[in-house]
Amino acid sequence: MKYVKDPLIIFLLFGATIFAAQQLWDAKSTESHYQIDITPGLQKQIYDQWEVQMGRAPTPAEASNLFEQWIKEEIYYREAKTLRLDDNDTIVRRRLAQKLTFLNEDLANAQPATSAELEVFFADNVTAYAEPERFSFEHRYFSKDRREDAQRDAEIARSYETITGDPFVLQRSYARRSVSELADMFGRDFAASLAGLDPDSPDPWQGPIPSAYGWHLIHLTERTAPRHPPLGEVSEAVLRDFLQQRRLKANEAFYQQVRSRYNIQLIEPASGTSPSI
Repeated sequence: MKYVKDPLIIFLLFGATIFAAQQLWDAKSTESHYQIDITPGLQKQIYDQWEVQMGRAPTPAEASNLFEQWIKEEIYYREAKTLRLDDNDTIVRRRLAQKLTFLNEDLANAQPATSAELEVFFADNVTAYAEPERFSFEHRYFSKDRREDAQRDAEIARSYETITGDPFVLQRSYARRSVSELADMFGRDFAASLAGLDPDSPDPWQGPIPSAYGWHLIHLTERTAPRHPPLGEVSEAVLRDFLQQRRLKANEAFYQQVRSRYNIQLIEPASGTSPSI
């Protein structure tokens, strides 16, 4: 029994015990690593994903192929983790951060928006849903490329009973277009000049006004004043924007909460200081 009291023997026995436990743990880990169970829940998830994408249930052959694809992906995933291919990988890092963001957003909108929340959000952002002033008009185009003085020709043509002008690549009449839409089509000068025309002018044709193409005579047929629609008319847009804002706020709150747990230091290589961020 004197050998049992020998410190060297005790150390060797202790080491052997640890080694045996480690081997047993490694064996169990290896066995678990190579065990893949396709549970009923997982099968349903695979089926549901297929139905969402294809609009129908998979055939037996398609289901078999889906399972085989999932198994291949799972095996590659486990082997990649074993090889630690995810270490210092920018793409993996960003995808994981993105996935956490999506999960947090889903939790943020787990509860449907209430009518009271939408009313408050709409009141705070009512100008975002305002309908701009809109113009309906006909125009006659005078090309600066085809004429020596397109502006002068347009001014003279105003007195004609019938005004033809030059062929135009776009339409000759427009209905309920906003200033921003007109600026995109004709240029800012045209939109600003059109907005300055008199809707009650006794002359059927006004202008000429310039555009990115040349000069135009305008017959303004309708001018609709800007308005603020009620919530009922823009409820879908308000709900969409409200949920987006709630997702953004939830993500920011989550990030600030998690960030507060970390001690972050910026190591300056040029000095020994480590300022906190």
